Amino acid sequence: MVTEPERKRIMSTDKSTSWSYTEAFASEDVVLERARERSFELGVTPVSPGVGAVLTVLAAASKSHAAVEIGSGAGVSGICILRGLPGHAVFTTIDRDVEHLKAARQSFAEAGIRSNRIRTIPGRAEAVLPRLTDGAYDLVFVDADKANALLYAEQGVRLLRPGGLLVVNDALDRDRVSNPAHREPTTMRLRELHRALGSDERLAASILPTGDGLIVAARR
Repeated sequence: MVTEPERKRIMSTDKSTSWSYTEAFASEDVVLERARERSFELGVTPVSPGVGAVLTVLAAASKSHAAVEIGSGAGVSGICILRGLPGHAVFTTIDRDVEHLKAARQSFAEAGIRSNRIRTIPGRAEAVLPRLTDGAYDLVFVDADKANALLYAEQGVRLLRPGGLLVVNDALDRDRVSNPAHREPTTMRLRELHRALGSDERLAASILPTGDGLIVAARR
Protein backbone atom coordinates (compact mmCIF):
# COMPACT_ATOMS: atom_id res chain seq x y z
CA MET A 1 0.00 0.00 0.00
CA VAL A 2 1.32 3.43 -0.99
CA THR A 3 1.46 5.89 1.91
CA GLU A 4 0.21 9.47 1.54
CA PRO A 5 3.73 11.02 1.66
CA GLU A 6 4.90 8.50 -0.95
CA ARG A 7 1.86 9.26 -3.14
CA LYS A 8 2.64 12.98 -2.98
CA ARG A 9 6.29 12.33 -3.82
CA ILE A 10 5.32 10.26 -6.87
CA MET A 11 2.77 12.84 -7.95
CA SER A 12 5.35 15.62 -7.62
CA THR A 13 7.80 13.66 -9.77
CA ASP A 14 5.12 12.91 -12.35
CA LYS A 15 4.10 16.58 -12.51
CA SER A 16 7.68 17.69 -12.98
CA THR A 17 8.14 15.18 -15.78
CA SER A 18 4.86 16.23 -17.40
CA TRP A 19 5.84 19.91 -17.20
CA SER A 20 9.15 19.20 -18.95
CA TYR A 21 7.36 17.12 -21.58
CA THR A 22 4.82 19.83 -22.37
CA GLU A 23 7.50 22.52 -22.63
CA ALA A 24 9.51 20.32 -25.02
CA PHE A 25 6.38 19.63 -27.08
CA ALA A 26 6.48 23.20 -28.39
CA SER A 27 9.01 23.36 -31.23
CA GLU A 28 10.54 26.71 -32.23
CA ASP A 29 12.16 27.89 -35.43
CA VAL A 30 15.33 29.91 -35.95
CA VAL A 31 13.41 33.22 -35.81
CA LEU A 32 12.19 32.54 -32.27
CA GLU A 33 15.58 31.15 -31.26
CA ARG A 34 17.23 34.38 -32.41
CA ALA A 35 14.63 36.46 -30.57
CA ARG A 36 15.44 34.46 -27.43
CA GLU A 37 19.12 35.23 -27.90
CA ARG A 38 18.29 38.94 -28.06
CA SER A 39 16.27 38.60 -24.87
CA PHE A 40 19.18 37.06 -22.99
CA GLU A 41 21.56 39.71 -24.36
CA LEU A 42 19.24 42.37 -22.91
CA GLY A 43 18.89 40.55 -19.60
CA VAL A 44 15.20 39.86 -20.23
CA THR A 45 13.56 36.51 -19.48
CA PRO A 46 11.36 35.56 -22.47
CA VAL A 47 8.21 33.48 -22.21
CA SER A 48 8.89 29.74 -22.19
CA PRO A 49 8.27 27.69 -25.35
CA GLY A 50 5.16 26.22 -23.73
CA VAL A 51 3.76 29.66 -22.95
CA GLY A 52 4.58 30.84 -26.46
CA ALA A 53 2.65 27.93 -27.94
CA VAL A 54 -0.35 28.66 -25.70
CA LEU A 55 -0.29 32.31 -26.78
CA THR A 56 -0.39 31.28 -30.43
CA VAL A 57 -3.35 28.98 -29.79
CA LEU A 58 -5.24 31.59 -27.76
CA ALA A 59 -4.64 34.26 -30.39
CA ALA A 60 -5.89 31.93 -33.10
CA ALA A 61 -8.94 30.90 -31.07
CA SER A 62 -9.85 34.49 -30.21
CA LYS A 63 -9.95 35.47 -33.92
CA SER A 64 -8.64 38.77 -32.65
CA HIS A 65 -8.80 41.98 -34.68
CA ALA A 66 -6.62 43.82 -32.17
CA ALA A 67 -4.27 42.63 -29.43
CA VAL A 68 -2.13 44.46 -26.91
CA GLU A 69 0.93 43.31 -24.98
CA ILE A 70 2.33 44.87 -21.82
CA GLY A 71 6.05 44.10 -21.73
CA SER A 72 7.70 43.61 -25.11
CA GLY A 73 10.93 41.91 -24.13
CA ALA A 74 12.75 41.20 -27.36
CA GLY A 75 9.66 40.10 -29.26
CA VAL A 76 9.38 36.39 -28.40
CA SER A 77 5.83 36.61 -27.04
CA GLY A 78 4.87 39.13 -29.72
CA ILE A 79 5.89 36.77 -32.52
CA CYS A 80 3.93 33.95 -30.89
CA ILE A 81 0.80 36.09 -30.62
CA LEU A 82 1.13 37.49 -34.13
CA ARG A 83 1.50 34.00 -35.59
CA GLY A 84 -1.91 33.15 -34.16
CA LEU A 85 -3.67 36.34 -35.22
CA PRO A 86 -5.47 36.76 -38.54
CA GLY A 87 -3.46 38.55 -41.22
CA HIS A 88 -5.43 41.79 -40.83
CA ALA A 89 -5.11 42.03 -37.04
CA VAL A 90 -3.12 44.86 -35.45
CA PHE A 91 -0.73 44.17 -32.56
CA THR A 92 0.23 46.83 -30.00
CA THR A 93 3.17 46.30 -27.66
CA ILE A 94 4.14 48.58 -24.77
CA ASP A 95 7.50 48.80 -23.02
CA ARG A 96 9.26 51.53 -21.08
CA ASP A 97 12.67 50.44 -22.41
CA VAL A 98 13.28 51.67 -25.96
CA GLU A 99 16.05 49.08 -26.43
CA HIS A 100 13.53 46.34 -25.79
CA LEU A 101 11.19 47.82 -28.39
CA LYS A 102 14.05 48.12 -30.87
CA ALA A 103 14.93 44.45 -30.37
CA ALA A 104 11.27 43.45 -30.69
CA ARG A 105 10.91 45.34 -33.97
CA GLN A 106 13.99 43.54 -35.30
CA SER A 107 12.50 40.20 -34.30
CA PHE A 108 9.18 41.05 -35.96
CA ALA A 109 10.98 42.05 -39.16
CA GLU A 110 12.90 38.76 -39.20
CA ALA A 111 9.60 36.93 -38.75
CA GLY A 112 8.31 38.61 -41.93
CA ILE A 113 5.55 40.53 -40.15
CA ARG A 114 4.43 43.68 -41.94
CA SER A 115 5.25 46.86 -40.06
CA ASN A 116 1.73 48.25 -40.59
CA ARG A 117 0.39 45.46 -38.37
CA ILE A 118 2.53 46.50 -35.41
CA ARG A 119 2.32 49.48 -33.09
CA THR A 120 5.18 49.89 -30.60
CA ILE A 121 4.58 52.36 -27.78
CA PRO A 122 7.41 53.47 -25.47
CA GLY A 123 6.48 54.45 -21.94
CA ARG A 124 5.33 53.18 -18.58
CA ALA A 125 2.29 50.96 -18.97
CA GLU A 126 0.43 52.66 -16.13
CA ALA A 127 0.60 55.90 -18.15
CA VAL A 128 -0.02 54.39 -21.60
CA LEU A 129 -2.91 52.01 -20.87
CA PRO A 130 -5.44 54.65 -19.77
CA ARG A 131 -5.03 56.27 -23.21
CA LEU A 132 -6.11 53.12 -25.05
CA THR A 133 -9.75 52.77 -26.11
CA ASP A 134 -12.30 50.94 -23.97
CA GLY A 135 -13.51 47.63 -25.42
CA ALA A 136 -11.26 47.84 -28.48
CA TYR A 137 -9.17 44.68 -28.02
CA ASP A 138 -9.74 40.94 -28.24
CA LEU A 139 -6.55 39.86 -26.47
CA VAL A 140 -4.51 41.51 -23.72
CA PHE A 141 -1.26 39.87 -22.61
CA VAL A 142 0.43 41.06 -19.40
CA ASP A 143 4.11 40.17 -19.03
CA ALA A 144 5.54 43.02 -16.98
CA ASP A 145 6.50 43.80 -13.38
CA LYS A 146 4.53 41.70 -10.91
CA ALA A 147 4.12 44.59 -8.46
CA ASN A 148 1.75 46.30 -10.90
CA ALA A 149 0.12 43.16 -12.33
CA LEU A 150 -3.22 43.91 -10.70
CA LEU A 151 -3.27 47.44 -12.13
CA TYR A 152 -2.40 46.15 -15.60
CA ALA A 153 -5.05 43.42 -15.37
CA GLU A 154 -7.72 45.93 -14.31
CA GLN A 155 -6.85 48.09 -17.30
CA GLY A 156 -6.79 44.98 -19.49
CA VAL A 157 -10.36 44.06 -18.54
CA ARG A 158 -11.44 47.57 -19.48
CA LEU A 159 -9.81 47.23 -22.89
CA LEU A 160 -11.45 43.91 -23.76
CA ARG A 161 -14.48 43.38 -25.95
CA PRO A 162 -17.02 40.77 -24.77
CA GLY A 163 -15.44 37.38 -25.44
CA GLY A 164 -11.94 38.85 -25.33
CA LEU A 165 -9.10 37.20 -23.40
CA LEU A 166 -6.87 38.53 -20.64
CA VAL A 167 -3.66 36.52 -20.17
CA VAL A 168 -1.19 37.17 -17.33
CA ASN A 169 2.24 35.53 -17.39
CA ASP A 170 4.34 34.36 -14.40
CA ALA A 171 1.17 33.98 -12.34
CA LEU A 172 2.55 31.36 -9.92
CA ASP A 173 5.74 33.25 -9.00
CA ARG A 174 8.04 30.21 -9.18
CA ASP A 175 5.55 28.07 -7.23
CA ARG A 176 5.52 30.50 -4.30
CA VAL A 177 1.90 31.64 -4.70
CA SER A 178 0.55 28.23 -3.71
CA ASN A 179 2.69 28.08 -0.55
CA PRO A 180 1.26 30.25 2.28
CA ALA A 181 4.70 30.38 3.91
CA HIS A 182 5.91 32.71 1.17
CA ARG A 183 5.05 36.30 2.08
CA GLU A 184 7.19 38.24 -0.40
CA PRO A 185 5.51 41.47 -1.63
CA THR A 186 5.29 40.30 -5.25
CA THR A 187 3.86 36.95 -4.18
CA MET A 188 1.26 38.69 -2.03
CA ARG A 189 0.33 40.96 -4.94
CA LEU A 190 -0.15 37.97 -7.22
CA ARG A 191 -2.42 36.31 -4.67
CA GLU A 192 -4.43 39.53 -4.60
CA LEU A 193 -4.59 39.40 -8.40
CA HIS A 194 -5.85 35.80 -8.31
CA ARG A 195 -8.59 36.72 -5.85
CA ALA A 196 -9.62 39.78 -7.84
CA LEU A 197 -9.89 37.99 -11.18
CA GLY A 198 -11.46 34.88 -9.67
CA SER A 199 -14.24 36.93 -8.05
CA ASP A 200 -14.83 39.36 -10.93
CA GLU A 201 -18.30 38.62 -12.31
CA ARG A 202 -17.29 40.08 -15.67
CA LEU A 203 -14.80 37.26 -16.17
CA ALA A 204 -14.51 33.50 -16.46
CA ALA A 205 -10.99 32.82 -15.18
CA SER A 206 -8.61 29.88 -14.86
CA ILE A 207 -4.93 29.28 -14.06
CA LEU A 208 -2.78 27.11 -16.33
CA PRO A 209 0.47 25.59 -14.95
CA THR A 210 2.31 26.21 -18.25
CA GLY A 211 5.65 27.97 -17.85
CA ASP A 212 5.56 29.77 -14.51
CA GLY A 213 1.77 29.89 -14.62
CA LEU A 214 -0.72 31.66 -16.86
CA ILE A 215 -3.96 33.28 -15.74
CA VAL A 216 -6.44 33.14 -18.61
CA ALA A 217 -9.69 35.07 -18.22
CA ALA A 218 -12.47 35.60 -20.77
CA ARG A 219 -14.58 38.76 -20.69
CA ARG A 220 -18.25 37.81 -20.48
